[in-house]
Amino acid sequence: MKSGTWMFIAAMFIFAALGITVQTSAQTIITFDAPGAVLGTFPTAIIPGGAITGYYQDASIYHGFRRAADGTITTFDAPGALYTFPYSINPQGTIVGIYADAQDVAHSFLRVRSGAITTFDPPGSNASRTLNINPGGMIAGFYRDTSTGVRHGYLRAADGSFTSYDPPSGGSFLTILCADTCLNPAGALTGNYIDANGVNHVYLRTARGKITTFDAPGAVNGTYAFSINPGGAITGLYYDAGFVEHGYMRASDGTFTGFDAAGAAGTEPGTINPRGAISGDYFDFSGVYHGFVRAANGAITTFDVPGAGTGSGQGTIPVGLTPGGAITGYYIDANNVYHGFLRLADHDEHER
Repeated sequence: MKSGTWMFIAAMFIFAALGITVQTSAQTIITFDAPGAVLGTFPTAIIPGGAITGYYQDASIYHGFRRAADGTITTFDAPGALYTFPYSINPQGTIVGIYADAQDVAHSFLRVRSGAITTFDPPGSNASRTLNINPGGMIAGFYRDTSTGVRHGYLRAADGSFTSYDPPSGGSFLTILCADTCLNPAGALTGNYIDANGVNHVYLRTARGKITTFDAPGAVNGTYAFSINPGGAITGLYYDAGFVEHGYMRASDGTFTGFDAAGAAGTEPGTINPRGAISGDYFDFSGVYHGFVRAANGAITTFDVPGAGTGSGQGTIPVGLTPGGAITGYYIDANNVYHGFLRLADHDEHER
């Protein structure tokens, strides 16, 4: 285990972004690739100032990147990493994620804006995954303990101290799909766990440590949480009896609203912002993915990134949404190559 070791990236490269801007009647979309990307660029998170983090794949290996608001891209790797996957960035520019060591074991890292990287694992673990960091520097993820191999959730405070937890039924884990927005500024977090029958459920852990579990109404084959906003509203998806995916929003008072994008064979919400707007993707009956934004009043706007493929498994997949309505994500072109995009805020759409 590596803990409390500050290191600087030896080789840091800063490049101008490769970008194309497309103006339509309702949106401005910038597409980009990380320098050196061959097989794909995958944004994972965006902050209000416009900085984006994510990872890219060269001919074989995954590396991390940070794209500044001006389009400048910095690439980086955790020390000794076989691969590096950043998942979350906070307003101070601190990035967290996971990397694999020489034995292909996953560990966690924290990168401050200056480029210094700390690697760590929770005490008593032999592998860990860090997925979230909030504005106060609190970090959330999950780890596998050394004695039983069971996965547990954890919080790492800004001072470096750790707290581990499990939902009441045990066997907890925060899924990678929880991405960067499952921990809110107050320290409340949401995640997913599997029961003894292999069915997925959601938990909400308050800042004081109280855990509540829930399923969306109509869920038969699992409920998943993907994001919690500062007010405690949660979004995610559930599977009905026919294994069809539907979106939901759970308000802080526990009431549920289900929704689907028009023409969707499956709806996959990804992020909910402080104003209650939700972004995500849906796939149509041909298997093509499209982006959507659901305003706080329930109105849904759909969109596609220019250049996105129109074959099954191709299309547009949003992953991050700012308070002001800017969206980042990736799209899959006709050659099945992944590229990043930034969709600038449409204030008329966001104010609905």
